Amino acid sequence: MTSPVSVGRELRLADLHPALTDPVMESAIFLNEVAARYPEAIPLAAGRPYDGFHDPAELTDLLVTYQRHLGEERGLSRAEITRQMFQYGRTAGHIHELVAQTLANDTGLRVAPESIVVLTGAQEGMLVTVRALAARPDDVILVPSPCYIGMLGAASLLGVPVVGIAEGPDGLTATDVVATARRVRAAGRRPRAVYVVPNFSNPSGHTMTRAERVALLAAAESEGLLIIEDDPYGFLADPAYREPPLKALDRSGVVIHIGTFAKTCFPGARVGYVVADQIVRGPDGSRSCLADQLALIRSMITVNTSSLAQAVIGGMLVRSGCRLDTANAERIRFYRANLATLLEGLEQQFGPERRRGVLSWNVPAGGFFVVLTVPFVADERLLTYCADRYGVLWTPMSYFYPDGGGGHQLRLSCSALAPDQIREGVRRLAQMVREQIIGPDVSAGGAPYRDPARRSGL
Repeated sequence: MTSPVSVGRELRLADLHPALTDPVMESAIFLNEVAARYPEAIPLAAGRPYDGFHDPAELTDLLVTYQRHLGEERGLSRAEITRQMFQYGRTAGHIHELVAQTLANDTGLRVAPESIVVLTGAQEGMLVTVRALAARPDDVILVPSPCYIGMLGAASLLGVPVVGIAEGPDGLTATDVVATARRVRAAGRRPRAVYVVPNFSNPSGHTMTRAERVALLAAAESEGLLIIEDDPYGFLADPAYREPPLKALDRSGVVIHIGTFAKTCFPGARVGYVVADQIVRGPDGSRSCLADQLALIRSMITVNTSSLAQAVIGGMLVRSGCRLDTANAERIRFYRANLATLLEGLEQQFGPERRRGVLSWNVPAGGFFVVLTVPFVADERLLTYCADRYGVLWTPMSYFYPDGGGGHQLRLSCSALAPDQIREGVRRLAQMVREQIIGPDVSAGGAPYRDPARRSGL
């Protein structure tokens, strides 16, 4: 006898968590769906690392390298190595000493290994950090506008309000942070922290100068704010021109530093970390490290980070002598060249129009992203049309604005592509832009999507 197919009870979306209807939550799914429907489209939307840097044959060697480190350098027995590789392990992770040494070697940030929590990607770092800091209903997190959607999504899931601070041409300013914090406080709410991506910010591409970092640290101290520093791209900066992390400049203990090995090693490992050396005083006068409190929270979410994933990343760090600058020299050159190719392509396609003020784009010092501003609405409908008609993908910037905005902007990414793909992607994008402004090429056929609010002038 065949059992009937199980049919679950119908639930109302209104009875589920309100974050599930947040546009921020839906944006990543939409982009994935469009990419799946148009697999041949050139993905100028993808912010992932370049596939050419990854080789499955390396995995075994990396695991062996890490096991050798545990035995020869750490003095662990075979039974202890087996337990560390196969069992749940330390909640705060077991490669924290290697992470601390790498931070010291490559960025000048010197912290105690015990202040590091190794997590399942930087995204979990945002989640546990916001959960720990937002203790009261009136607590809010200050964020730049535009802001990385991962932070917006984490706050939304936790029911923690965010207040956007508009970025100017030079990014987030300390003056605006102070003004926003005071405005929030005057409204009866408590600003707990300000979130920043100081290097090659996603999505704006901005990098904070040394003076801007020092000013932000002073503003945070004066306003009683913590700083959540998200630094996924810092290791990919040219060492000769790299600014130190905010955490390395922090003399007041206000910075919580979030990092990841997704961009510098490989994203599939899902290994990130948080440096949280702030002292937490209990009601009985006891003292602990904030990292210990974050580990408590993550023990109820993911329990711990995959031991095998940590071992692979640990093998990479051991093999490089805990110096990712050396190990990633080729990647650093590749991504800088890709960004230059993207900027050259935009200049080639749109240079005269930019000089006439018809459209514009920023020129980041490095990283993966460039923001193009256009005289028409760049929304999901246009993205779908662009993928179908022109075979190129990009990201609507409206996804990144917590309070609305970005409707006439799109984010272009150059990290996942070869240079020839970037050039072709920009050429196709230029066709779409011209169509939206001056009308379609009737010889190409089809019924174009047209924004009724478009302007002429290209």
